[in-house]
Amino acid sequence: MDRRPVYYTVRLGLAGIAFAGGWAAFVLVGDSWWTLAVAAFLAVTFAQIALVMHDVAHRQVFRLRRPTEIMGRIAGNAGIGLGYGWWQDKHTRHHANPNHEELDPDVAPDILLWSQRQARAGRGLPRLVGRVQAFLFFPLLLLEGLNLHLAGVRALGNRSLKHRVSEGALLFGHFAAYLAVVFAVLPTDKACAFLAVHQALFGLYMGCIFAPNHKGMPTLTGDDRPDFLRRQVSTSRNVRGGVLTDFALGGLNYQIEHHLFPSMPTPNLRHAQVIVRDYCAEIGVPYHETGLISSYREALQHLHRVGAPIREAARPRLRADQ
Repeated sequence: MDRRPVYYTVRLGLAGIAFAGGWAAFVLVGDSWWTLAVAAFLAVTFAQIALVMHDVAHRQVFRLRRPTEIMGRIAGNAGIGLGYGWWQDKHTRHHANPNHEELDPDVAPDILLWSQRQARAGRGLPRLVGRVQAFLFFPLLLLEGLNLHLAGVRALGNRSLKHRVSEGALLFGHFAAYLAVVFAVLPTDKACAFLAVHQALFGLYMGCIFAPNHKGMPTLTGDDRPDFLRRQVSTSRNVRGGVLTDFALGGLNYQIEHHLFPSMPTPNLRHAQVIVRDYCAEIGVPYHETGLISSYREALQHLHRVGAPIREAARPRLRADQ
């Protein structure tokens, strides 16, 4: 549980260098279609900064609240245009009740549906998308970057959000500077292409980081709330891999350990895994771990099963039309 100041100093420093280097490369490349390669690099950089913001918000970096919030708003609102206050509130509720259909905002029915219960009750766009949502999952992630930005903006209208003025100023300051730089350096066609590639790949990468964690794992409803250990372990999935997987997923591939010890610094999770996995085996609590590709396969298979009631309901109408 000890903090890792050297690790986070290096990680924050490298993220800052990548951020500054990416924008410097953007200016140097200038009016060229090679700027789309820079857009891809910056998409990865933005996602890595979001992962650092995640660790900061969990008090893994700073012990005190004030430096935590300052760094979170600098990295999130000002750095990548992601509302820190909105995200922290949403993520805190997720951690308290992971995969609970009424209490976890991450499995609330929106465009996608996460259980057959939601599918049976679905109407409008979710019902339309739900029947083929497994095939649309990754294409829809291309819009997730925009969704994250808009969610932060929408949250500014919520009076319960703390520090709305500073959050809004930093957020809109980011958008203004971001668009000003892009359209100042590039002509309109290349600027629009840069924005599309950057935001689409940012959203795709963010979705690919978080999808393996809980999607396709059991969901809970109503008063179905096991004890803390079982609630966190049974709804989470770990992803096996080496250094590259740890880097790509920001250490969140140790999702079970992260949910049990959210303030534990990311580099320590792999050490805790040995203890947690053995203890779960000892007391008979299912501990699910798989490879990265298998985690996506499981998530997509689950999404396809969820859409089954919608597809079945549509079959009688198709026969009648025929």
